[in-house]
Amino acid sequence: MTIQRKIASWRRIGRFCAGRLVDYGELIPIELAETKKRVLHEVVALVALTIGALFTLSFVSIAVIVSTVGTPRLVLTAWCVAGAWLTVAVIAFIVMMSRKAAEPFQLLRDVLRRDADAIREAAQ
Repeated sequence: MTIQRKIASWRRIGRFCAGRLVDYGELIPIELAETKKRVLHEVVALVALTIGALFTLSFVSIAVIVSTVGTPRLVLTAWCVAGAWLTVAVIAFIVMMSRKAAEPFQLLRDVLRRDADAIREAAQ
């Protein structure tokens, strides 16, 4: 490839990149808005679920312990309730660790990757 062809090729690549910068500028706010909306919905849903579950389990635990106050199994019942809470905490930890992390700006990354591939092909 001659120097003139390489220069012409790099000019085309430069124009291509300059044109794509405008597209990236439009894509970033869209991706940011979608990510914000998705994260906000997930956080609100998880907080509501957590609060509801904790209150339910708390009142059930209190009811179980109170119902055994007059029996000799009170201590055993209290320890079983504590063990159940520990089990819930361990399961919640495992579920949170196994969740797939959110991938913000995935569309932007895909577009950038495709453009980089196109630039590599054009430079050859």
